[in-house]
Amino acid sequence: MASTDTATPAKDTGDLAGLEAGLDALETRQKVRTPFRQTFTEKILPPTVAVLLVLAVWQALVSFKIVDDPTKLPSPSDVWNVVRDAWLQGDLLGYIWTSVSRGLSGFLLALLIGTPLGLLVARVKVVRAAIGPILSGLQSLPSVAWVPPAVIWLGLNNSMMYAVILLGAVPSIANGLVSGVDQISPLFLRAGRTLGATGLKGTWHIVLPAALPGYVAGLKQGWAFSWRSLMAAEIIASFPDLGVGLGQLLENGRNASDMAMVFEAILLILIVGIAIDLLVFSPLERWVLRSRGLLVKS
Repeated sequence: MASTDTATPAKDTGDLAGLEAGLDALETRQKVRTPFRQTFTEKILPPTVAVLLVLAVWQALVSFKIVDDPTKLPSPSDVWNVVRDAWLQGDLLGYIWTSVSRGLSGFLLALLIGTPLGLLVARVKVVRAAIGPILSGLQSLPSVAWVPPAVIWLGLNNSMMYAVILLGAVPSIANGLVSGVDQISPLFLRAGRTLGATGLKGTWHIVLPAALPGYVAGLKQGWAFSWRSLMAAEIIASFPDLGVGLGQLLENGRNASDMAMVFEAILLILIVGIAIDLLVFSPLERWVLRSRGLLVKS
């Protein structure tokens, strides 16, 4: 009987040790390099096939005379020739940089304004009751509606462009942060107050990290509104001193009835939007999800 009593604790100890080792193995994330073949199959091949399919359908519409008017639908080769000529003349990068520099500058300014505004609306009930509905209304207002008053108030200059960007992006950034704060568990806030994280310290160490998923979604939407607002401003408010951005290029193509130039501008606007998303916001979203254990595969 005594031997049985002494053997049981040893067995339990071994089982507990095995259980702990198994839990440690589950919690330990193995960093395995993804094979290039898998990356190519899952991430590179699908969008490449989609682009080639669109080009094939586009070319078929032209080749089979389904749309036989080149002034309405130019061929992909015609658009490519316009893009190549702009590159050889040294204008292509200028078009892109004029718009991208304005868009990024306006977005960063909107970030500096929208972040504290979102925190204020989320944390102060009186402020939320006063301007919360206004922010939601502004977010649903088309950005192009701000161009005429901005021109009247500020004139045809870069300040007008930045004003339109701010009016389009700030509500989205603020509302995204408000949504993220609203989804924070009250337990986190109580735990932070218990540990002494109150006021600005609590906002920095508890509220902002916990609200990060909603905040990042707001930033992504804010950039989309910034880019769309800028394109609307460049299309409507054209002036030689402002330079030629992508929106102005689109308007120049319309004025000249040059559909190849119009398609060139549309494709460049689309490419810049996709590039910003892939290079900035998609990695940021993956980092937020991975830091919370919600993304196993990179």
